Amino acid sequence: MWGWLLPILALPAAGRLYQILGERRDARRWPPPGRKTGGFHVADAGGSGPAVVLEAGIAASSASWKLVQDSLAPRSRVVSYDRAGLGYSDAAATPRTLDNLLAELDRVVTAAAVPAPFVLVGHSFGGLLARHYAARFPGKAGALVLLDPLEPFEWFPLSDVRRRMLARGAALSRRGAALARWGVVRLGLDLLMLGSRRLPQMLAVAASGKGSEITRRLAGEIRKLPPDVWPRVKSHWCLPRSFLTMAEYLERLPQYCAEPLDEAPLRKIPVHVLSAGTTPPEVVAAHRRWAEQSCGGKHLIVPASGHWLQLDAPEAVTQAIHAALMQVSPGIWKNGGHSAER
Repeated sequence: MWGWLLPILALPAAGRLYQILGERRDARRWPPPGRKTGGFHVADAGGSGPAVVLEAGIAASSASWKLVQDSLAPRSRVVSYDRAGLGYSDAAATPRTLDNLLAELDRVVTAAAVPAPFVLVGHSFGGLLARHYAARFPGKAGALVLLDPLEPFEWFPLSDVRRRMLARGAALSRRGAALARWGVVRLGLDLLMLGSRRLPQMLAVAASGKGSEITRRLAGEIRKLPPDVWPRVKSHWCLPRSFLTMAEYLERLPQYCAEPLDEAPLRKIPVHVLSAGTTPPEVVAAHRRWAEQSCGGKHLIVPASGHWLQLDAPEAVTQAIHAALMQVSPGIWKNGGHSAER
């Protein structure tokens, strides 16, 4: 009896050991490129000129801004960060409510001594946060640049289809946390990085069924980043906390979208909105409204881009940010000998 039972009992212990040793190896090989401030990882590049603050998408980290941040850094100060529970930041100590997310963004801005007014850039869910931040803290964000921002009506009120979608996504995320704890996620990603395709795909399908399609799509987006970033992103998604944070975001998404927003402060500043070529027409119309009702904003459709504009069209994103910088600090920009045109 024990001849076949012992190997089965040993598998969880081996997986847990594999995970622990892998976390230690990642910490040695891929230390945070930025600095830790109050538990948050902050990547602060550039250092001169007007400031730009970057807010990532719902499950993304500062790594998703690599192309844009490198492009902007020679001519302005650029700050990106990892929200609690994602990337290099510590696990969240408080519930992921909108109030807490906005307070933490302001804490990062304050700790990094980012001078106001700055340009606040938000992608997708980060665009929703950026709008609420500008309304909650008027005078700090002098302009917004929103990349295919999430629109509240997309997730509130919830249709039955969307409710099932979120419930499944949250369940898969919590399952992913359990699998990450026991080394299964790490094994699959390690094999994928080594060039294997079949076994990681089998692991993903066994773990999440149809949800493995989401994993493949995310991996495709990650490959658009510079190769030196891939191991860092991989190390983050081997951690249970990344999956648990994602699960809470999905569960709270209707609450975020139901939060009232005072649009008056946003009408007083430029709001530049970039829509992906794949964005539904009704969402594009909402994007256009944000730009048109603002003071000096502009709406642009980027036909060749998917949802991740900062990866598909970093040049268009950089140009929009340059335009916003000119509006926020024209004197500083010009006195520094810079121009919004290359």
